[in-house]
Amino acid sequence: MRKIVHIDMDAFYASVEQRDRPELIGRPTVVAWKGPRSVVCAASYEARRFGIRSAMPAMRAARLCPHAEFIPPDFKRYKAVSRQVQAIYRRYTDQIEPLSLDEAYLDVTEQRGGLATATEVAEAIRSAIREELALTASAGVAPNKFIAKIASDWRKPDGLFVVPPHRVDAFLEPLPVAKIPGVGRVTQGKLEALGIQTAGDLRRSDVPVLHQQLGQYAERLLQLAWGQDDSPVRTERRRKSLSAEDTFSDDRPLSELEPDIRRLAQKVWQQAEREQYRSRTVLLKLKTRAFVTLTRQQTLVAPPPSLEAFTQSVLALRHRVDLPATTLYRLVGVGFQQLMQPAPAVSQPSLFDPCGSTNQVP
Repeated sequence: MRKIVHIDMDAFYASVEQRDRPELIGRPTVVAWKGPRSVVCAASYEARRFGIRSAMPAMRAARLCPHAEFIPPDFKRYKAVSRQVQAIYRRYTDQIEPLSLDEAYLDVTEQRGGLATATEVAEAIRSAIREELALTASAGVAPNKFIAKIASDWRKPDGLFVVPPHRVDAFLEPLPVAKIPGVGRVTQGKLEALGIQTAGDLRRSDVPVLHQQLGQYAERLLQLAWGQDDSPVRTERRRKSLSAEDTFSDDRPLSELEPDIRRLAQKVWQQAEREQYRSRTVLLKLKTRAFVTLTRQQTLVAPPPSLEAFTQSVLALRHRVDLPATTLYRLVGVGFQQLMQPAPAVSQPSLFDPCGSTNQVP
């Protein structure tokens, strides 16, 4: 039986800004570049009361809360604080799986802090974060990663929720299916059409019908509904993709995007070279003026041997875009998919920056 703690920093980027700029405390604070194409990186809880959420267009956030303070993101500072948080984790365990700068799983089945329970470890970590870093974190404690992650969101912000083994069934029975990882709007709609609204409903569902509607995902969904998740905390997470993208200040036709594709291809190639990644699968991503996202990818016979070969393979994917030539695009992205394992000497890649060019981390 594992003892898993999921730690999630509360409104991390916004909280760091409020901590370092006391005049922002208690005021709606939005971390985002101002501009017609910018998106919200983080919103303080004061801003969230106005309906502002991460990934929302910054212009919409400004309309929802005109008096909000907009702060340009400083990822160098956020990463430095994240390292301080992880140093606190390491006082209790080396079994740490970071999901992003502000979120991580910890396996404390065997921990070195001398505490009796996983709950005490979670409390000690939250206390250290509050006293040493003047920030707050929420935590979930459970027998597996799936339940721990859900639990950490149960009493946000600055909360702790524990689901001991003997309470797993009671916790999951009324759990809305929307809380289960992987259940998006489309899947939720399919489940509701079958009369399934909770994990308990899933347990009692018609399994063949569920498989017919959801395919292979049905089996995983049923396992989670019964609280079954054997995935370990992975201290080394292999990157599966590497990409970079840009949002334009003005919409552009596909015929004008070659300079941008070349620039992004160079950025991706240089990072792949630096971290010693190789891949045969290249990717082109586009987002239209109407916010329709499309991707085109191709798996080559062998990894591109040079930057120019990589660039040409991405440029060739433009011919597989079947939208009218008059279509205007607001974003273009370039990347590698299905990366091959880097050499052992390469250190763990940096966690992704969710608001600018994207280095995707699984």
